[in-house]
Amino acid sequence: MSKLNNIALIIIDVQKGLFEKATPVYNADSFIDNLCMLIDCAHQAKVPVFFLQHANEKIKMAQGSDAWRLHPRLQPVEIDRVIPKHHSSAFEGTTLGKELEALEIQCLVVTGLVTHGCVQATCLDAHKRGYQVILVKDGHSSYSKQAPELIEEWNQKLSQGIVELKEAREIDYIGEGI
Repeated sequence: MSKLNNIALIIIDVQKGLFEKATPVYNADSFIDNLCMLIDCAHQAKVPVFFLQHANEKIKMAQGSDAWRLHPRLQPVEIDRVIPKHHSSAFEGTTLGKELEALEIQCLVVTGLVTHGCVQATCLDAHKRGYQVILVKDGHSSYSKQAPELIEEWNQKLSQGIVELKEAREIDYIGEGI
């Protein structure tokens, strides 16, 4: 694959409330470590970073509440974009599509929570919209007891012509073949 200059990092719903569920986020520490590394590398490469925050009172994450806030280790900088959302897909009812279009983004590096919910919905929607989608294999998770199986299942399903799977350490925003 040739170098792409029009890349964005998408971080979906990595919010405090999801880390406070009775069932913990699977591999939470390494998951957050991977996201922090991806964000730092994106900033160094001047790649736009988009943080999506799901607001949903049913799951006790009302917009503006403490549970709605991003995980404490994720601190957007001034150039990052933070977008509230109310649906599974990060595109539905948000400004994400227009913002990506304005930046002429062609490739999305997708990470976040929850694998079998908002992550898969966003990957499917991005693919339908014509984006090249790279799903970070170790950059999405869930707080389900079946998280390891769900992650593997959705990595497998989505890699069938919808996304390219890469581990966090393989993401090189500047080098050949992200």
